[in-house]
Amino acid sequence: MSASSKLPPFDPADPLGIDDLLDPEDLAIRDTVRNWAADRVLPYVAEWYEKGELPGIRELARELGGIGALGMSLEGYGCAGAGAVQYGLACLELEAADSGIRSLVSVQGSLAMYAIHRFGSEEQKQRWLPSMAAGDVIGCFGLTEPDHGSDPGAMRTFAKRDAGGDWVLDGRKMWITNGSVAGVAVVWAQTDEGIRGFVVPTDAPGFSAPEIKHKWSLRASVTSELILDDVRLPADAVLPGVRGLKGPLSCLSHARYGIVWGAMGAARASFEAAVSYAKTREQFGRPIGGFQLTQAKLADMAVELHKGILLAHHLGRRMDAGRLRPEQVSFGKLNNVREAIEICRTARTILGANGISLEYPVMRHATNLESVLTYEGTVEMHQLVLGKALTGLDAFR
Repeated sequence: MSASSKLPPFDPADPLGIDDLLDPEDLAIRDTVRNWAADRVLPYVAEWYEKGELPGIRELARELGGIGALGMSLEGYGCAGAGAVQYGLACLELEAADSGIRSLVSVQGSLAMYAIHRFGSEEQKQRWLPSMAAGDVIGCFGLTEPDHGSDPGAMRTFAKRDAGGDWVLDGRKMWITNGSVAGVAVVWAQTDEGIRGFVVPTDAPGFSAPEIKHKWSLRASVTSELILDDVRLPADAVLPGVRGLKGPLSCLSHARYGIVWGAMGAARASFEAAVSYAKTREQFGRPIGGFQLTQAKLADMAVELHKGILLAHHLGRRMDAGRLRPEQVSFGKLNNVREAIEICRTARTILGANGISLEYPVMRHATNLESVLTYEGTVEMHQLVLGKALTGLDAFR
C-alpha cells in the first residue's frame, strides 16, 4: 500500500470488514431477510414472547416462503437453491429478531424438507416440497423423545409392518417445534429393519400434537409433543433413501449449521442494544460508555461476536465447497452458542435493571439461547464429538 493510499473508515458495525467477503447477491439476500424481520417480527415479538404465543404463524410461514427463506439451500421443487453462506446470513438475521422465528425456518427447511429432499422418493418430493417451500404446508421433525434426547438410538417409537404392507406407528416425541401447526411430520422410528424415517400427514388417524405450555424460553414459538397411537401409513410413507441413525443425524448437522449463524444474530442484537444504551445512559454525570469497565465489556463482546461470524462464514464456504465435516459443525455450534449466551449476559449487566425488561431484547435473547444451547446437541455432546475427533477415542459410552 502506497503512502498516499487511504484506508477505509472504521465501521463499528463491521469492525473486521467481514462484508468485504460477501458478494452483492449475498448482501441482497441478507438485506431482504433483515427488512422482512424488521417489518413483520420486531414490532410485535416482545408481546408474543410475553404472552407465550406466535400468532399468525401460518401467514408468517407463507411470507417466509414468499421471500425464499424456506428450504432455501435446497435445489428444485420451488426451493431457492441458495448457497450455504446465503442461508447462514438469513439465519443470522432471523435470529437477530428472535430465536423462535429462526427455529420455525430451520425446522421447516433444514430438518423436515431436507429429510424429504435427501432421502425421499420422487413422489414424496413432488407431493410435499413445493407446498412446504411456499409456506402453504408447515413441517415438523420427530426425533427427540421424553426419555431419549442425546441418545436417539434408544428411541422407543416403533413402526411395524402390517400383513397388507402398511406401516403402523406407535410412540411419543417431545419438544417438537411446529408440531401442532404442522401439516406433515417426518418421524423417526425403530423397525425390524433398523431406524427408518416416515412422512406422516398430521391428519392421519391416531396422530395428535398437543402444544407444550409454561415455557420460559422460545416463548414466541410453537412447541409440541407428538403422539402416535396406531398411526397407519401406506408402504410408500417410509423414506427409501436411508436406514439407521445416519439419516436423522445428517439432518441435524444441516440444521446445526444454521444455528452457528443464528446464535450470532441473537448476540448481535444484544450487543447493539448494549452499545446504544451505554452511549445514552448517564451515571456520575457522563454516559456509562465513557467508563473504562464498560468499554472493556463492549470490546470483549465485539471480539467474540465477530470472531463467531467469521467462523460461521468459514464453515459456510466449506459447505459450499462440499468440504464441511460434522465435527466442524459441532465446533461451530459449541463455540458460537456458548459465546452468544455470554454476550447476552454481559449486555444485561450494561443495561442494569433495564436489561430484564422486554422493552429491550437482551433478556429475551438470553433465555432463548438457553434452549438453543441444548437442542440439536448439548454442549456436552459436541464436546465429546470434538474429543473423539481429536483423540480417536470414543467417550460416549
